[in-house]
Amino acid sequence: MKPPPLTRSEAYAERLETLGGAGWKRWLDVQRPYRRHLRRLALGFTLEVGCGLGRNLLHLERHGVGVEHNPRAVEIARRRGCTVMLPEEFRTSDYARPGRFDSLLLAHVVEHMSLAEAVALVGEHLGFVRNGGTVVLIAPQEAGFRSDPTHVEFMDAPKLLHILESNGVTAQRAYSFPLPRVAGRVFTHNEFVVIGRKP
Repeated sequence: MKPPPLTRSEAYAERLETLGGAGWKRWLDVQRPYRRHLRRLALGFTLEVGCGLGRNLLHLERHGVGVEHNPRAVEIARRRGCTVMLPEEFRTSDYARPGRFDSLLLAHVVEHMSLAEAVALVGEHLGFVRNGGTVVLIAPQEAGFRSDPTHVEFMDAPKLLHILESNGVTAQRAYSFPLPRVAGRVFTHNEFVVIGRKP
């Protein structure tokens, strides 16, 4: 039997809370460009898989539902006012209906698994997105990938596009954010972003 991932541990959730709650980060509002970026995508009612502590749901002004396999992270996200459920809770909820959401978001999730597992995870949740809805995948570049020992496979833009296309999603855009691609080798928070449209 495969052991549970380290990302399910209480220690992992508390590490995320400590990193995100640093006073200087709040004072400088380091999340501003990422918050503005997500809002500019106009995702509508969003299903976020692997939502962690709910940061992106807060960026989206809580206009969505999160699915998260870490029980402690679910507690923290709910305390922040987000609608977040464990996978088994989501599957039996009123939200788990075909076409219920305008978009599907996986941000800093797929690098925690193999490419085949990532394809399957997106496929498992794609049916909850309406036809014509948006699918967004975000993954760290080199420096960010090295920063977390729970990362499993480096997911660059071609791999993220493969995840979309393997699920019948039409790729629309692929880009580096917030800095040009070359920065990803040294800047921990540079990201690959791919956006697709469900037929």
